[in-house]
Parts: sequence; structure tokens; C-alpha cells
Amino acid sequence: MLMSETAKRRNGETARKSIRHFRDLDVYQNALAAGLRVYELTKRFPIEERYALIDQARRSSRSVCANIAEAWRKRRYKAAFISKLSDAEGEAAETQVHLEFGFHHGYLSRDELLKIDDAYEKIISQLVKMIDEPDKWLIKNLRPRT
Repeated sequence: MLMSETAKRRNGETARKSIRHFRDLDVYQNALAAGLRVYELTKRFPIEERYALIDQARRSSRSVCANIAEAWRKRRYKAAFISKLSDAEGEAAETQVHLEFGFHHGYLSRDELLKIDDAYEKIISQLVKMIDEPDKWLIKNLRPRT
């Protein structure tokens, strides 16, 4: 008898889902959700911040996702894979800084900042884990060399 996914989780089993696309990665899904939240939060920033803080926060939050996607496509090359993940990590930290400025200027509440900052801390942690264990993610060349 097959157990449902919910039953497996309740029993402490984790069914390892197949990751075929960057969109299947938990880190990508978390980065996308955080980036969309950044967009919503920055809608309330004053118009004079449009070309400074708003654009910078939105750009860096989107760049986290873009760099994860690029890293996924570069899995044949360890150094390129790690480099793109490192870029994503840097963009996540940059987003944290822009949002902290938003908080200090009174555009975000402390609770809003803490929630989004925690989301980015989780994303950074996931990226660091991938950077530290790249061989789990790399595409192995299965063709014999001649």
C-alpha cells in the first residue's frame, strides 16, 4: 500500500522529489516568494525613493532568483556553478541592506523588516549549503572519454 505524502511527512519520512528545473529548488521558491514580498513592501515607500531605494531593493531581490537560475544551468562547471550561487548570496545580502535602510527611514515596521530579513537569512543559508556541497548538484559527464 502506498503512503500519501502527508502520511510520510507525519511519520518523519521525506520523499525526495525529483528536481528537474531550477523552479523545483526550495531555495528558488523561497527567493521568488521573498522577492515578490519585497515588491509589495516597497510599493509603500515614498515616490522620491523610486530611483534609489525602491529600484535597488527590487533589482537585488530579483537578481537572487536570476542567479539561482543561471547557476542551475551551469552545473556542468563547478566553478561557474559556485560563482553564480555566490552572486545570489551577495544579492540576497544586498537586499537585506536596502530593506534595513527602508526600516531606518520609517518605511517598514520592525516586524516587517524582521520577517523579510529572516526569509533572506534562510535563503542565504540554503545557498551556502549548496556552495559547500556542489558535487550533489553538478551534472556528471556520463560519456566515457576517448
